[in-house]
Amino acid sequence: MIARAPSPGPRGLLRRLREVMADAGSVDERLAKVVRSIAANMVAEVCSVYLLRNDELELYATEGLNPEAVHKTRLKVGEGLVGDIAAHARPLALADAQNHPQFAYKPETGEEIYHSLLGVPLQRDARVIGVLVVQNKTRTQYSEEEVEVLETIAMVLAEMVASGQLLGADDVAAVARAPSLPFRADGRTLSEGLAIGQAVLHEPRIHIEKTIADDIPLEKSRLDAAVASMRDHVNQMLEAPDNDIVGESRDVLETYKMFAHDTGWLHKLHVAVESGLTAEAAVLRVQGDTRHRMQAITDPYLRERLADLDDLANRLLLHLSGKSGKSAAENLPDNAILFARAMGPAELLDYDRRRLQGLVLEEGSSVSHVAIVARALGIPVIGGIGGVIARVEPGDQVVVDGDHAQIFVRPGPDVVRAFEQSLSLRQARLAKYAAQRDEPPLTRDGKRVALLVNAGLLIDLAHLDETNADGIGLYRTELQFLVRPTMPKAEAQQQIYRRVMEHAGDRPVVFRTLDVGGDKVLPYLAKHPEENPAMGWRAIRISLDRPALLKVQLRALLQAAEDRVLHVMFPMIAEVDEFRRARKLLDREVARLKALKKPVAREIKVGTMLEVPSLAWQLPALLPLVDFVSVGSNDLMQFLFATDRGNPRMMDRYDPLSPSLLSFLRWVVQQCKSHDKPLTLCGEMGGRPLEAMALIGLGFDRLSMPANAIGPVKEMLRSLDVLSLAEFLEGLYYLPDHSLRGRLEEYARENGVIV
Repeated sequence: MIARAPSPGPRGLLRRLREVMADAGSVDERLAKVVRSIAANMVAEVCSVYLLRNDELELYATEGLNPEAVHKTRLKVGEGLVGDIAAHARPLALADAQNHPQFAYKPETGEEIYHSLLGVPLQRDARVIGVLVVQNKTRTQYSEEEVEVLETIAMVLAEMVASGQLLGADDVAAVARAPSLPFRADGRTLSEGLAIGQAVLHEPRIHIEKTIADDIPLEKSRLDAAVASMRDHVNQMLEAPDNDIVGESRDVLETYKMFAHDTGWLHKLHVAVESGLTAEAAVLRVQGDTRHRMQAITDPYLRERLADLDDLANRLLLHLSGKSGKSAAENLPDNAILFARAMGPAELLDYDRRRLQGLVLEEGSSVSHVAIVARALGIPVIGGIGGVIARVEPGDQVVVDGDHAQIFVRPGPDVVRAFEQSLSLRQARLAKYAAQRDEPPLTRDGKRVALLVNAGLLIDLAHLDETNADGIGLYRTELQFLVRPTMPKAEAQQQIYRRVMEHAGDRPVVFRTLDVGGDKVLPYLAKHPEENPAMGWRAIRISLDRPALLKVQLRALLQAAEDRVLHVMFPMIAEVDEFRRARKLLDREVARLKALKKPVAREIKVGTMLEVPSLAWQLPALLPLVDFVSVGSNDLMQFLFATDRGNPRMMDRYDPLSPSLLSFLRWVVQQCKSHDKPLTLCGEMGGRPLEAMALIGLGFDRLSMPANAIGPVKEMLRSLDVLSLAEFLEGLYYLPDHSLRGRLEEYARENGVIV
């Protein structure tokens, strides 16, 4: 294998490409000169350009292969090495290409004598429009620098192809035209709901007219001026009064401010300009590198930070083009369906919530910040639809079906009519739930069930009054920690907790202490790779090992609850000893504040989450020590069934209405009642009418759920006779069935229970 000499870099080649574009001659002659120049610069015997036309990669120009193969050799996307590069939108460097399992031999090209291959995708608007390839006869190990040089050239070529500088008008239309046919795509439901509207791109497509710099110092000055303008814009956003949303939006904007001053990112932009690119092309080049890195990173925090850089690059492009950094948000239609690769919560809050009807993400998970905010706002969200942005044009009609995790783009009239009917029925149901707001949550036989809401953001507080809920059964305090680059100080935490309690008034608020780890990573806490992070160093385990985090939070809660009753709950307790250690830290903070004569809660009620099954068998020892217990059904299910709830293959494998889980919960209910301790369920299970029906039949009289579930669950329980259901359940707990869902649905139908 032969080592390569250092690459001369792209600057000279970009200069040569500029000269080629200034030459007279046909577009075919220009493209032929381009591949010759690239081959010479890269010290390669072959350079070829394949462009995507009619769903096939067609050889458009080559230096080194048989010229007769031009416009004759075609590959399907995914076929051969070239097709593999296009399918995965990633570079491929091989010293022995012919022995690669993906290699596809095309005899008309005469490429059998070339052993090594380096290829990169041509991309525009995040869509692959072709592939650029160099080849050598010798088995050659291509360097990372050579890959970067070819990627830079590919980015420039993609812009030249799309602008018509290297192709005729007909070919440009064939290569770059957007699909116009209707299509349907499946993803993952991040927030339920249904919406019909017009497509809006979160990142407006900015087509740069010039990629190769004529005057590098001038481009540096333009870049610096745009960076300064962007920084000023972020500062103005931070300083602007925000009377509706306070903590979350500001925290993420502070993170943007930090990235806008990141010297490493700015250095990369300057290096790209010095290589011969215009300021706009330099931003595109660095942005492309960021997106490529995002694809290879599984760490959720690092992915979110790279997504922040991606968004920042787009804002910088808008400033270079002289447009507002929030143009997409400012020009929103009345029924907008927003499309984005990934988003942070503050970005979503930039948009007018009266006009934003739905959100579609190429990435995203149900526990991401933006999904949590969207659920709080009642916006349906579908995530995990890779490549969808390249297939959508602004203004396209879109249906977002959050209930079934699917979208329809440019749907036919029949599809639209069907979903309009569904939307009308949904709106009628919502109006009915609103009319029942003041009806008490009483069953037909007079049992009262407390209906509480789950919350974690200040924007959730409005739902307390909208739903007339009995309180907040779970306030996720960790969201305030996750959106900040540094740990929030006690004063900042105290302000947020006080505002939550003031809004709740006499209604209880159960504050869960910091529940991070697993897929929720704090930027200021050292992270160690774990094979099973969901069962690793997280929640109370972190708090007990790093007690300073918990002490500051407890201190803030105690002071915020001055003259009030404070409900504190510790997460992921696996044994009584962990609860006792956490309670000891709380007692010390109480004593400390009293000694300093500082305000403290009038009364303190301390509870625990029951998520780890081992704790259930210590309930007789635990219950005398606690004031209340809350079952976290989401984590409980994954631990009880040994199933990763984030694994798509396992998501529907086990049913919460299985005899085993219901038997387990029945045991918990019996233990809590025997010790006269309040018991709440605050997982997703409690917000589904059929599951909530089963829980009430088991003996639960407190359920905490998303705000939009209060109406359906209240309607169900007001049609339910609890004693009859409890008798029905008695004969089902020890059945060998996979699920009792069918039996419970039949019971509901026969007894007039609305589920």
